[in-house]
Amino acid sequence: MRYYIYRTMLVVFLACSLCASLQAAPQSQPASGAAVTGFRGEFLQLLDDVEDKLVSLAGAVPAEKYGWRPAEGVRSISEVYMHIAGGNYLLPSFMGATPPQKITQETEKTVTDKAKIIETLKQSFDYLRQVTLKTSDADLDKKTNIFGKDATYREVMLIISNHCHEHLGQSIAYARMNGVVPPWSAAQ
Repeated sequence: MRYYIYRTMLVVFLACSLCASLQAAPQSQPASGAAVTGFRGEFLQLLDDVEDKLVSLAGAVPAEKYGWRPAEGVRSISEVYMHIAGGNYLLPSFMGATPPQKITQETEKTVTDKAKIIETLKQSFDYLRQVTLKTSDADLDKKTNIFGKDATYREVMLIISNHCHEHLGQSIAYARMNGVVPPWSAAQ
């Protein structure tokens, strides 16, 4: 019985700690200096976190491992990073944004230089931030069609976040299979 009480108390404590840390987290700032709050602010915080992890992991993986793939017909390490960047440019187009560049499946295969890949990844996240800052709270309820499915702009932003995090997990697995510990967990 005590075990359940202690476990319940621990869960409540951790939940309260998480809520307090989220409330204390700084909101993303647009160029005007005003804080972006609500859904867009939360999206920008998630975007900052996933970008930091992806870029630090891409930096930690040796350049000679960028061509590694777990099996034939599966994206290589470099192709995964270029795919993420491509998604970051493509997906906002369903919200009416015009990407400054297009990354195709062919581009994913031909850009293999580590420095170029990391720079492209960073630029794609900068583009996502610009699109988010130009999107108003009222725009979040606008309707669009993404891959044949009706959705709101808010849902497109959730798809973007899911896409980035899905491939972060893939990148972590690839890195660990190559003996690379993610930098943010190496300190623990």
